[in-house]
Amino acid sequence: MKTTIAIAHGKAAALFIDLQEEHRRDQRLLSVGFDRVIDNVVLLQAAARANRVPLHHYAYVVDVAASDIRPFHPRLPDGRSAFSDKDDPLTAICAEVAPRGEEPLLVKSEASAFGQGLGKELKAQGIEWLFVAGVWTEACVDATVKDALKLGFRVALVKDACASGSLAMHQTGILNLANRLYGGAVVTTDAACRLMAGETAQGWSPQGPVPLRYEAETIATLYEDL
Repeated sequence: MKTTIAIAHGKAAALFIDLQEEHRRDQRLLSVGFDRVIDNVVLLQAAARANRVPLHHYAYVVDVAASDIRPFHPRLPDGRSAFSDKDDPLTAICAEVAPRGEEPLLVKSEASAFGQGLGKELKAQGIEWLFVAGVWTEACVDATVKDALKLGFRVALVKDACASGSLAMHQTGILNLANRLYGGAVVTTDAACRLMAGETAQGWSPQGPVPLRYEAETIATLYEDL
């Protein structure tokens, strides 16, 4: 249900997941609505910087020679990773939303952003809320949100600053997370920017077990109502 949210100053950080060139230029990895996501992330990052909300950037990059590479990871005939290879220039973060100054960029080869001890670092800083945006909704965003909840963070999932390989994949990804986003909320970019500025804003939070029971024909309507 819709609820009013307020976040105390100094209690939030923003995570930007895999906003890489491959998602708008590699035909195999195109993310539907990616230009919209980039435009909205520009607004989110400006609000975060203006209000001293720490920004954390992530890029998914695969090094097939690494010791932790999964045994069945898909490879090209020449042995390189079939996607997001470390030598592919398209793994670079899009220039419009790239880190500035000393903002950290963490390279990961797993879906979740929490594979390198970030949770403990954020807890030590007194962070309680995480704004989450990026791609793909049902993959790396999903894994990051679920790990954040497991670690005890409250998540503001910015639905119009996420995207996936199709609109249906994105919308169902958001609905599935919304069903279990206890303690957090699904918000819009506008709401997230107002929350960063210390204002109140509306978000959608689950008030019971699996409140969103969707069928194919109701996905779009339920998503819009969040």
